[in-house]
Amino acid sequence: MIIDANKVVSLQYSLSVINDDSTETFMEKTNEENPLVFISGIGNLLPEFEKNLWGKVAGDSFDFSLSAEEGYGPKEDDKLATLPIGLFLDADGKFDAEMIKVGNYVPMMDNAGHQHQGLVLNVGLENITMDFNHPMAGRNLHFSGTIGSVREATSEELDHGHVHGEGGHHH
Repeated sequence: MIIDANKVVSLQYSLSVINDDSTETFMEKTNEENPLVFISGIGNLLPEFEKNLWGKVAGDSFDFSLSAEEGYGPKEDDKLATLPIGLFLDADGKFDAEMIKVGNYVPMMDNAGHQHQGLVLNVGLENITMDFNHPMAGRNLHFSGTIGSVREATSEELDHGHVHGEGGHHH
């Protein structure tokens, strides 16, 4: 069965970031015991990632790169925020310097209740500077791997928008 719309795909991949000097930095890898499992064509993954997989079958390998624009987009200045340090104090008014330090990702919630991960860029006496860009924004990506299996998605999976059973969601 070939990968096209509404197929459950299980695959193993390796992801690297392509640096400015064309070297690559390894980021993450899945394997047969912990594959990436998804329903193709419903918008849960990067469109260009899926486009590079369409037409492939179980056992096929893949190796492709995505530009920053095809991936998570460019870094955007409007996703940088300087926030008052008071937002980072616990109920007792204490500041957790181990959690809120440069280089750490901190879970945050906006006024609408949406969850975000912010990268701490600077810790000052009165303010914290955070970057809410996706960690892969502005980066060219290289994927390689193997298609493990391809099957039709069930009507229930399509209704719910995710895979059920092995590698997927269990109700």
